[in-house]
Amino acid sequence: MKAEDICEFVLKICKNEGASDSVVTVAEIEETMIRFSNNEITVANTLKDASAYIFAVDRERKAGIGVADLSKKTLLTSARRAVASARRAPPGNVYAPLPKGPFQYDQTALDQPKLEMGQRELVGWVESAIDAGLREGAQRMAGSLIARNSRVILRTTGDVIASARSSSIEISVRAFLSSLASGHSTAIAASERDFKPEEVGAEAGRFAKASANPMDGEPGKYEAVLGPLVFADLACQVGRSASAFNVDMGLSFLGGKIDQKIASDKFGLADDATLRGSYGAFPFDAEGMPTRRTAIIENGTLRSYLHNSSTAKKFGTESTANAGLMIPHPFNLVVEAGDKTLEDLIGSVDKGVYVTNDWYLRYQNYATGDFSVIPRDAMFFIKNGQVEKSIRELRISDNMLRILSNVSALTRERKWVKWWEVEVPTLSPSVLVDNINFTKSSM
Repeated sequence: MKAEDICEFVLKICKNEGASDSVVTVAEIEETMIRFSNNEITVANTLKDASAYIFAVDRERKAGIGVADLSKKTLLTSARRAVASARRAPPGNVYAPLPKGPFQYDQTALDQPKLEMGQRELVGWVESAIDAGLREGAQRMAGSLIARNSRVILRTTGDVIASARSSSIEISVRAFLSSLASGHSTAIAASERDFKPEEVGAEAGRFAKASANPMDGEPGKYEAVLGPLVFADLACQVGRSASAFNVDMGLSFLGGKIDQKIASDKFGLADDATLRGSYGAFPFDAEGMPTRRTAIIENGTLRSYLHNSSTAKKFGTESTANAGLMIPHPFNLVVEAGDKTLEDLIGSVDKGVYVTNDWYLRYQNYATGDFSVIPRDAMFFIKNGQVEKSIRELRISDNMLRILSNVSALTRERKWVKWWEVEVPTLSPSVLVDNINFTKSSM
């Protein structure tokens, strides 16, 4: 069956089984992944896949089932099982019917141009990234490139009929000078025109070369320049914590703080799925609502959580079109730009640390925002406005709200970031933060 026919067939089964509401989504994906290490391509795979997701509601009870086999028999069984599972599920404390369509969507966002998925062109991009890193002084290059064309078809019992195409390219590159000297850079784009893998390879290579012969860093509180990969990770954590579901579950350091000052005047963050040509842009959410721009933090003040229909009803507000049928989520996070250059930030630091990358951010307490994260790859000690040396073996152990409050400057230039540690596409500048606590492992 065609995707549209699958949606109609499953909706009919759910209705016949007694569901109050239901949503059926079919995703069709064509994806090519290329992996490389030791300056050579090691894997190049292309796959085409289609799957469905069935969401059934029995008043306050909900259940969802993913379906990989799209045969009529399996769809029939899965639809019945979804409704039966909803009927057996523990009841929630609020019932919000699905948004009533049909809706009008941004036509330019519904059908983005497809990527050319020829492996020759994709391999050429990878090779240009490798060559650029080697020219900058790296000895070894490794990483991955993923190119994807996708189509999402959505039907709901709220008379929503929606279908959209999207495309994306992402590359993550690590450059190595030695086992202790490395650099990392990434790039994402929604079109070939905006994709610049050579710049990514070159940046990773420069970081690797500059981080040669690192010395152990000294723990303490420092002014810190956080590169876009690092601050995008922190901004992504803010976006995750802005989900009304996480707030309601006590898993957010933003709980109970709407219209309160929680950050520096210089810090602003929005979720914007309407940014044309960006990686995370999409015309509708999982309930079929047309997406929009939502200011999460403005001039340091928390303005909004991210809602679907259910959380909006529970919080006494309206949906921000961020469904997630169960958990609202951001699509495309945008940190407001500053007015400085990276050189300005470094030049203003008397004694501090420049962190270019991080990984393994973990919370000691979600509700308070106490966390730690490990700087990765190139990290530098700054003295009297100059990068003095490469350092290693430090950990950031601090608090999210304290860091947001201590933001003192941001760069004009911003970079789109998405990789393993940053799940939501995030447009981030480099940021100067006062008084960050750096610790050292005691093992």
